[in-house]
Amino acid sequence: MGRHRGSALRSQRALPGPLPQLDPQRPRGCGLTQPERLPDFPTGGCAVVIGGSGGIGRAIAVQLAERGCDVALNYFSGPGRAEETASLVRGAGREVHVAKVDLRDEPMVKEFVDDASEHFGGVHTAIYAAGPYIPMRFIGQQPAAAFREVMEHDTFGCFHLIQAALPHLRASKGSFTAIVTPAIRRYAVRDILSAAPKAAIEQLVKGLAAEEGRFGVRANAVGVGVITDGLYHALVESGDFDQRFLDASRQAMALKRLGTADEVAEGVVFLASSRARWITGQTLMVDGGYAL
Repeated sequence: MGRHRGSALRSQRALPGPLPQLDPQRPRGCGLTQPERLPDFPTGGCAVVIGGSGGIGRAIAVQLAERGCDVALNYFSGPGRAEETASLVRGAGREVHVAKVDLRDEPMVKEFVDDASEHFGGVHTAIYAAGPYIPMRFIGQQPAAAFREVMEHDTFGCFHLIQAALPHLRASKGSFTAIVTPAIRRYAVRDILSAAPKAAIEQLVKGLAAEEGRFGVRANAVGVGVITDGLYHALVESGDFDQRFLDASRQAMALKRLGTADEVAEGVVFLASSRARWITGQTLMVDGGYAL
């Protein structure tokens, strides 16, 4: 009797009606309004690329130009390579400013950034992609002078760029991105002249993110694994990148292959763009999974 009555009650429950029609113009997702899609980069001002004559710097400059940025780039000892980069930027339909800059010279770095800002009407992006050629030696075999020199070129060079660019990035609520190395997470033997200065640069990036976020400035880093562009060829010719090293590098990577400058530039340009506007203080490893 009780079972029969319960069945009758269940049979009297209202069946669900037709599903409501969705408005195709209404934003989806948790009932929240979708944010306005911003352009990747502002229409005014420029991107400053330090190290524009190198393989990674060139790829970054070209991808920035393809996304609508005018570019100011520097070189230290490769005017011909810098002009090749400039030609590619112009080929993408953007304007480019090129200058020789010694990153150890703080006033020279400041003058370069200030000139770029005056010429283009501001600086919205600053990217540190410089990296001097370094001989790969064990720590016990590295002269103190070599260690001091690379710190002056690399760490102080990045520091000088930050100080020169910061007033302009505050004004534009812009972004700073630096190239580092996965060796700051997984040390590579004989790589102290890369790992030490880049570890310091990563801390500069984190400090910049923590201190300047209140002004709308973002700062991130990209750790670059072994790639087949830029200094790769010089390191192969010198014997630092011999076949044994290259085979071991591939084996240490989850993806089992070397990367390219274009693949690195994709990560850099993403972090610099408005698509990463809620990302700051981070280090993105573009290394084929080496640092895992």
